[in-house]
Amino acid sequence: MRPLAVFLDRDGVVNELVPDPVTGLAESPLHTEDVRLVGGVGESLGILRSAGYRLACVTNQPAAAKGIVPVDQLLSIQARVQELLSDVGVRFDTVRMCLHHPDGVVSDLGVSCCCRKPKPGMLLSAATELGVDLSGSWMIGDTDADATAGNAAGCRTVLVETPGSHHKRDGSDLSGVRALDLTSAVSIIVRARENG
Repeated sequence: MRPLAVFLDRDGVVNELVPDPVTGLAESPLHTEDVRLVGGVGESLGILRSAGYRLACVTNQPAAAKGIVPVDQLLSIQARVQELLSDVGVRFDTVRMCLHHPDGVVSDLGVSCCCRKPKPGMLLSAATELGVDLSGSWMIGDTDADATAGNAAGCRTVLVETPGSHHKRDGSDLSGVRALDLTSAVSIIVRARENG
């Protein structure tokens, strides 16, 4: 029997969103000092790990493609997220980060790709690496793109209704399952597994 995974969007699910310096909307942190984990993330991911799930981070990070920050800065932010997770006793089994954006101004990153959510490329790649059964796996995200990617990969999905990311949800029920936060999403997943 192949293992199962939970694919997690990062910003707004694992770490807090921060105000964008231009729009004021809640977005991904652009500086390592702005990275803060959401409350209860260590315990929540620990519960998933104890339930036997592999943990995969799948995150769109288009700021470099848009010329806002260099790629190295985005990699440093991801490293900071992983450092903070390690401090609370958890880690991802694998990480996928899409640096592309079709409207990007940096030539090698300003492309349409197969990895950027809502496409399922990051989930499919991580699933292959981890050898997991997608039909029994889950995607937790806070945007319509996350739910669409999870559905396209063949996972069940939970849409976390993070208040700051409301501008990335149109109100359609793409996942069928909604949760107030990561803790609630994990409870839904664990109950579903216990109920067969």
